[in-house]
Amino acid sequence: MESFADKLAVVTGGGTGMGRELVLQLVAEGASVATCDVNADTLDETAKLARDAASSSDVKITTHICDVGDETQMMMFRDEVMADHDTDYVNLVFNNAGVGGGGGFVAGDRTAWDRTFAICWGGVYNGCRAFVPLLVASDDGYLVNTSSVNGFYASIGDGVPHTAYSAAKFAVKGFTEALIEDFRVNAPHVKVAVVMPGHIGTDILKNSRLVLAGNMLDVAAVRNTMTQRGFDHSNLSDDDVANMAQMMEEGFKNMAPTSAAQAATIILDGVRAEKWRILVGEDAGKLDAAVRANPEAAYEPGHTLFSLISNP
Repeated sequence: MESFADKLAVVTGGGTGMGRELVLQLVAEGASVATCDVNADTLDETAKLARDAASSSDVKITTHICDVGDETQMMMFRDEVMADHDTDYVNLVFNNAGVGGGGGFVAGDRTAWDRTFAICWGGVYNGCRAFVPLLVASDDGYLVNTSSVNGFYASIGDGVPHTAYSAAKFAVKGFTEALIEDFRVNAPHVKVAVVMPGHIGTDILKNSRLVLAGNMLDVAAVRNTMTQRGFDHSNLSDDDVANMAQMMEEGFKNMAPTSAAQAATIILDGVRAEKWRILVGEDAGKLDAAVRANPEAAYEPGHTLFSLISNP
C-alpha cells in the first residue's frame, strides 16, 4: 500500500497520542478516517485538528464513542462506520487503543488487572472480529495491531510486577504473527503488522488513570509502587505523593525519546514498506536486540529495562 489517498482507515484510541497522530497523518495524505475513543472531549479535539490537516474537502472524518474492551460497542462502532461512510469495506485498521497498568497477578487488584487485559488484548481481538471482514471485502487491506516492547520483554524493572499489560501485549504479538499465515491462506490481499513501541511521548499514564480509576488518583497504589521500587515515602503527605505522580505523568510524555508524531510516521512508513514487524523507537530496537542476544538472563535481578537498553 504505497499511498493512503482515497483509502478508508479505522483508528481506535484516536483521542490522544499515537492514535491522534495516525489520524492526522492519514487525512493529510488523503485518507478518510473513522476513529473512536472513550473520551469525547479529546476525540472532538482530534476531529478539529484533522479537519484542519485534511488534504482536501473529499476527506471524510468521523468520530465515535466506543470502549474497545466491549465487543458489543465495537460492533456498534463498525455499524456506524459502514453507515456514516456508506461503505461495505475498509482499507486500513489500526487497533491502537490501550492503557497501562493492571499490575501484578498474585497480589494485585483483580478489577484493574481484568480491565487492563480487556482493553489491551480484548480491544485488538474485538477490533479484528468487527473489522477484519471489512478488510477482506476490500481489494487492498492492511491490519495494524499495536503491541509493545512489553510484548517481548515482560518487565519494567526489578520489584514491580507487570503481568496484566505484558500478558495482553504478548497476546497481541502472537495473535498478529499467527494472522500472517491465516491471511496468506484465506485473504492474500490483506497484510498484517504488529507494532512494538518503546517509550513514546503520550498521555498513556494519565489516560490509564482516568480509565482504570476515574479522575481520582489512587494515592495508596502510588505509595505501593514507590515501596516496590525501594523509594522511602514515609515523610511524604498524600498531597505530595499525588503531585509527584502527576509530575511523573507529564514527565513520561515530555521526556520520551520518541514523540507520538514520530511514532505514527514510523508506523505508516512500515505499512508502505509492507513490514509485518514494526519496532518504534531506538530504545525498542536496542531492547529487542538485548533480549534476543541473551534471553535466559533477561529476567535476572538487576537486568532492568533501562540497563538492557544501555548495555545491550
